[in-house]
Formats: sequence, structure tokens, C-alpha cells
Amino acid sequence: MAWTGNQTLISHFVLLGLFSRTPLHLFLFSIIMVMFLVALSGNGLMILLILVDSRLHSPMYFFLSWLSLMDLMLISTIVPRMAADFLMGRGSISFTGCGLQILFFLTLLGDECFLLAFMAYDRYVAISNPLRYSVVMSRRVCWLMEIDHFFCEVPAVLKLACADTSLYETMIYVCCVLMLLLPFSVISASYLRILVAVLRMRSAEGRQKAFATCSSHMMVVSLFYGAAMITYMRPQAYHSSKQDKVVSAFYTMITPMLNPLIYSLRNKEVTGALRKLLGKCPCGGGALG
Repeated sequence: MAWTGNQTLISHFVLLGLFSRTPLHLFLFSIIMVMFLVALSGNGLMILLILVDSRLHSPMYFFLSWLSLMDLMLISTIVPRMAADFLMGRGSISFTGCGLQILFFLTLLGDECFLLAFMAYDRYVAISNPLRYSVVMSRRVCWLMEIDHFFCEVPAVLKLACADTSLYETMIYVCCVLMLLLPFSVISASYLRILVAVLRMRSAEGRQKAFATCSSHMMVVSLFYGAAMITYMRPQAYHSSKQDKVVSAFYTMITPMLNPLIYSLRNKEVTGALRKLLGKCPCGGGALG
């Protein structure tokens, strides 16, 4: 903060955070940190398994490895800073730091939107054209700059503006049409055709396996896109700080934690690769043998 004549130049924002220092919020903060550690270990393990096991070197697992990498970067962009602010009892962030956080967050969010669309198309090709799958999917400014949020998210930052932000809101909406609605339309079309293909299967076991393969992906899509659309596609007048914080937690913390759990627990190849990896460890060889 600097003084120039009678004016005060503010050089930072103040993040009000997600929690206060009540016993309930301390408990919730502990849960968030456990989720963060689960997300780090789960996504890191998924990347390691896909790299070291040659049986997982297929387009499906190539997409899964990128999803895990994006989730690692996404949650690492938000949670460590939020935890440090909470533990230190202050939440100031420079204008440059806030801008960089917005840049990394929106870049990763947009990349994950399109990646989920590619994953939906991958499942459609695998189910409807299994013989051609390997060919088709081959790798070819105001007084006190307080942000009532736990990170620099665009709608929360826009609330600080003293001027008319309708143009920026329109630009955000247009971007969301490209980054949310377009990929979501591809996903919806892919899964509609998957459903038609699955219903035509004569084998009940085959139908069950196909539904099991796609259900985990649909869970991720519903959580991720639903929360992002609520945050970025509603008019500014309908936003409330408490609701925005809860909704943002879904695609910044909960989804990155669930992705490796869902894909690994429902996938025989991944669990097999995990047993193989643990079998190579001297500490686990005896127990697995």
C-alpha cells in the first residue's frame, strides 16, 4: 500500500476465505485437507500406473493420464494458497498473483472441459465401433479490495468493480458457450449414441460392462460441468458469495479427488497394474505373493 497525495493506492486484494475460525469450520478445513491429499496421491498414482504398465498404453488411458495431470495442477492452484491463508490468518494477494491464479485456473478449467468431451467420444467409438477403435482413436479499483471467496475466481473479482461490468459478463458468457456448452453438447451426443448402441447389445453382461464403464465418466461430467455452468453462466445478480464458494469447491477440490478413485476402483486393468507395481516393491512382494 502506498500514499500519493490524498489518495491511497491499493496494491493487493484481500481474500475473505472459505472458513472462519469456529470449531465446525476447523473440522471442515481438516476434511478439505484430507481431500487434497487423496487427490494428490490418487491422481499421482494413476499417472504412475499408466506410465509404467504397458497394458495401459491405449488412447483411453492416455486421456485418463491427462485428466489426472490437469486435476493435480487444478487443485494445486487453489488449495495450498487457501490453506496457507487460513493457517496464517490473513488472505492478501497481489494484483499480479491474482491475475496469474485466474490465468492458470481458467486455462486448466477450459482444457479439462475439452478433454472430457474427447473422453466421451473415445467411449462412444470403443462401444459402437470396437474393431475400428484403435485406428480412429490413434494419437494423431474501490477502497478495500476484499474478495469474498477462497481464490481469485472471475465472478468474485468482478463484484469489486465500481464501473459497469456488463461487457465483461457478456464476454464470459460467450467464452462459456465455447468452453462449456460446446464440449457438453459433444458429450451428450456421444452418450446418447452410446446408450443406443448398448441397448442393442444382446449380451446382458456386455450391457452391464458398458454401463459400468461409462457411469463413472458421467458422474465426473455431471459434477464438473454442472458446477462450472452454475458459476459462470448465471447473471451476476443471481450470485451469492456463500453459494459460489460451495459450488466452486465441486470442480476445484471434489472432482479432482473423485477422478482417480472412480476410474481405478471400477477398472480391472488399473487395479491389475497396481498389484503388479506393488508386487515389484520389496516391502509388498511377500504380502502379494
